[in-house]
Amino acid sequence: MSIGNTLLGLLESGPRHGYDLKRAFDEKFGHDRPLHYGQVYATMSRLLKNGLVEVDGVEAGSGPERRRYAITDAGISDVERWLATPEKPEPYLQSTLYTKVVLALLTERNAADVLDTQRAEHLRMMRILTDRKRKGDLADQLICDHALFHLEADLRWLELTAVRLDKLAGAVTA
Repeated sequence: MSIGNTLLGLLESGPRHGYDLKRAFDEKFGHDRPLHYGQVYATMSRLLKNGLVEVDGVEAGSGPERRRYAITDAGISDVERWLATPEKPEPYLQSTLYTKVVLALLTERNAADVLDTQRAEHLRMMRILTDRKRKGDLADQLICDHALFHLEADLRWLELTAVRLDKLAGAVTA
């Protein structure tokens, strides 16, 4: 996720302080990985330097000055360009799991055990996500669906690999 573009998008609704941006980000997108304040302010500093935001006001407080940021026309164009650009699909061609299976075969360990252990972990995570989805709001449901679909694809791969394990052993140990 592009934190800079996300913060710019949040600024389109109106000027905000860094604290407010962090809170909005965490509320909408950071359920599992909230932003650190330092990350927000470093990103805002970079966006300011690049002319994508401007300081809309400065307020003195008991601590450091609080800057209120506003998005510029260049920032709006940047968000529009980002939203219009499709994300690159991530084909898992360098899978750690595949590497573990092959190494188990090469070292004469039980690769089926590797697959079974991973299957159990995937199913555990799917139960957690399904429970979260059941209790969550629409945003949580959509996020969980995305993760569940990926886990289901991994499970299909685990099953297929288990069926082909003898053939794979012959190919990698030859």
